[in-house]
Amino acid sequence: MSSLADKIQKRVRAKGRGSVFVPADFLDLGSRANVDQTLSRLVDRNQLRKLARGLYDYPRVSARLGVLAPTPDKVAKALAADAALQTPGAITANQLGLTTQIVAKPIYLTDGPSRSAKIGRQTVTLKHVNRLPAAGKPAGDVYQALRWLGRDGVTADVVRQLRSQLTSSAKRDLSRIAKQAPAWMRAPLHDVAA
Repeated sequence: MSSLADKIQKRVRAKGRGSVFVPADFLDLGSRANVDQTLSRLVDRNQLRKLARGLYDYPRVSARLGVLAPTPDKVAKALAADAALQTPGAITANQLGLTTQIVAKPIYLTDGPSRSAKIGRQTVTLKHVNRLPAAGKPAGDVYQALRWLGRDGVTADVVRQLRSQLTSSAKRDLSRIAKQAPAWMRAPLHDVAA
């Protein structure tokens, strides 16, 4: 039987460099106290890095830049645990090619508790919301991007661009969640899904 440290290291390595973890990810391997103590020892041996209280990563290392910070997406996923998580509208709009704006302070939406973590100079925030239509799916990204663009920002060009990027499965999801959207968004969502 291998030690708890070996089991944690094996799981961490399987996820790869750049992965972010919370102690709850290892509670199936041992008690909370044992997991916390083992994580602390792995940090002391420089096998893991402590990012913030209860937040660890297996850092990526660049030959030129040294140890790299984790991506905000990975930090948000670790903080959200099993709760639904949705990328904010400004980020999805950028990823979908609808804007060149880059978000300096990412605020992710979740149906879990609101939380935040300061990693270096950047703060990753999770904001609780009651409804997250199609969270984590392309349809959810389109929903949030249109919501961020607003009524005046959703043009025929935006609709055409989104329609060309979505799969038929994502379009079906978009049609389903259109009922939950504000009145002004329903027509553009149906147009994108057409």
